[in-house]
Amino acid sequence: MRLACAARTDPGRRRATNEDCYCARPDLGLFVVADGMGGHVAGEVAARIAVDEVERFIEATAGGAPPGDWPAPLDAAAGTDGNRLTAGLLVANRSIADRVGRAEELRGMATTAVAVIVGERGATLAHVGDSRAYLRGSGGLERLTRDHSWVEEQVETGLLTPAAAREHPWRNVVTRALSGVDPVQPDVRDVPLASGDRLLLCSDGLSSVLSDAEMEALLSGAATPERACEDLVRGANDGGGPDNITVIVIDVDVG
Repeated sequence: MRLACAARTDPGRRRATNEDCYCARPDLGLFVVADGMGGHVAGEVAARIAVDEVERFIEATAGGAPPGDWPAPLDAAAGTDGNRLTAGLLVANRSIADRVGRAEELRGMATTAVAVIVGERGATLAHVGDSRAYLRGSGGLERLTRDHSWVEEQVETGLLTPAAAREHPWRNVVTRALSGVDPVQPDVRDVPLASGDRLLLCSDGLSSVLSDAEMEALLSGAATPERACEDLVRGANDGGGPDNITVIVIDVDVG
């Protein structure tokens, strides 16, 4: 599996700071986007902890053997990479709790996270919160994640349309996050990949501004991952840039 990737993060037009963080490690097949919450520096701290801990854990388990501090029983249904991602998020949640315990001013910080490992047989992804993953394949753009958010629940019950959800005043209320308080319950799934597929990971600073159709048009029209990232960030900023924007685009060549 050969990968070409690019990443970009931008504070947007209305935020003085950027509380998003990301990791792009094609050597590990690992890509992560985290969107911090808590205001001021706290959200950035939570997001950085999440990204660093997931990266560290995935690197430590690259050989397949679990480290001594494996944080949870293995789930046979999740597969090796699903277990690695889940464990990495559990370690990140524990590290956030430890950091809050040592710094009272960070109490209340949290972060969403979406992480993917691309391997020889496809991709495995795990996420908590409303950062998203998409696949643009031969059949168009497919959203791979379900937001853990209040508005998503309303959309699923038919009480809100997707367009109304993007404008709702409670659109930023997430029902799951890495906070160091609540148990972590990531959703995990495997995704088959084919040559020519393009993966997108993003924070809600992109997905809350651009519709799926707009994102698909920008992804389809960009010749390279670098250009796709530039176009997506520009599109979100042209739409008002109300939040931090982070995107990772990965092109797949199965070979």
